[in-house]
Amino acid sequence: MSDKIIIPCPHCGQLNRLPAERRGGGRCGSCGQALFTGHPVALTTAAFDRQIGSDDLPVLVDFWAGWCGPCRAMAPAFEAAAAALEPRVRLAKVDTEAEPQLAARFQIRSIPTLILFRGGREIARQSGALSGGQIRAFVDQHVAAGAAR
Repeated sequence: MSDKIIIPCPHCGQLNRLPAERRGGGRCGSCGQALFTGHPVALTTAAFDRQIGSDDLPVLVDFWAGWCGPCRAMAPAFEAAAAALEPRVRLAKVDTEAEPQLAARFQIRSIPTLILFRGGREIARQSGALSGGQIRAFVDQHVAAGAAR
């Protein structure tokens, strides 16, 4: 692993190069906002590829919709998981009603669906509502497996 990592800003999308030891901190060089907030990032189609493309930062995306009961039930657990997993993993949300192109692109057939990305590629997928502990275990299992490759 190099001594620098690339972190996309969750606010403006600018790519930021940080020393590896500052992974959990830092502000965007463009907009000045914190690179990690402890909250899921709402992604649009326009911002999606930039956020999931980093090899240095896995991204767990929750594909959801406002009318979905299980999605609403899982939302607090996903929010808590963001606080627990950052800065090791960024958590993001895609509203499938507002961003149908992304739902079609990733063939989302049921919601909620969680997809874990690294370097722009899907490395794991899970459909159905999960508890906070299950979300963290899912990430731990697949991020560790991805790092071993």
